[in-house]
Amino acid sequence: MLDYDKEAAAYDTTRGGEPRAEAAADAVLGLIPAATGRLLDVGCGTGIVTRRLVAARPATRVTGADLTYGMARMAAGRLPGSVLLADSRRLPFADRTFDAVTSVWLLHLLDEPEDVRAVVAECARVLRPGGVYVTTVDKAAAHDVGSDIDAVLAARPRRPAPDAAPLVESYAAAHRLHPAGQARFPGRGQGRSPRRTAADLRRGWFTRLPPGDPLTERFVSRLAALPDQERPRADPEFSLRAFRKPAVDQAVRQPPGG
Repeated sequence: MLDYDKEAAAYDTTRGGEPRAEAAADAVLGLIPAATGRLLDVGCGTGIVTRRLVAARPATRVTGADLTYGMARMAAGRLPGSVLLADSRRLPFADRTFDAVTSVWLLHLLDEPEDVRAVVAECARVLRPGGVYVTTVDKAAAHDVGSDIDAVLAARPRRPAPDAAPLVESYAAAHRLHPAGQARFPGRGQGRSPRRTAADLRRGWFTRLPPGDPLTERFVSRLAALPDQERPRADPEFSLRAFRKPAVDQAVRQPPGG
């Protein structure tokens, strides 16, 4: 996994910057009720998306949380007093604290299925009855746009997607979160060029292809043979899923006559 403390300063500029953040925030906001009072953005990163949630919903109290100091420091500069260091698998909040919880580009970073389940469980725990959880799914698959670059990379070794939509939906269902909508948005400015993809391979951005590995270098050579080395191919298109907690929390529902 990348060192996100080191990546923090350049993270936004290498991942689509403000155009991508705008598209993400607009899609997230389309799945969150307008009357949301408190919102938690888990894995908020540099806060580039979180800041747009705040700007669009000034009546909503937004909190950002991230595990990485470098990322949280960047986010705190954008959202003073509203960001804290926190492990998304063990959130430092009481049950039923937030009206909405979001996790954008987080679940795909987790190596183990139990970690993904733990994050979804925590998001469900801190969500109030009637609240909504919104998360990205199938992040890696979004980058497969049918280009010549994808054809070169098709044979590369891959790990199972920890954020595959059916898995996330099953984890949500286990915590009484029911499907409540979905959306897609473009990863503006993230279309891959052959030269940029080769550089990303050598930086270790592709799991199961370590920098300097002979297999990695074979893929780099194949990419170097493609035409239009600097031309970005199509932007990825990311997917969101929304889940709603029942308005009456079954964990605290009283039996008839109780």
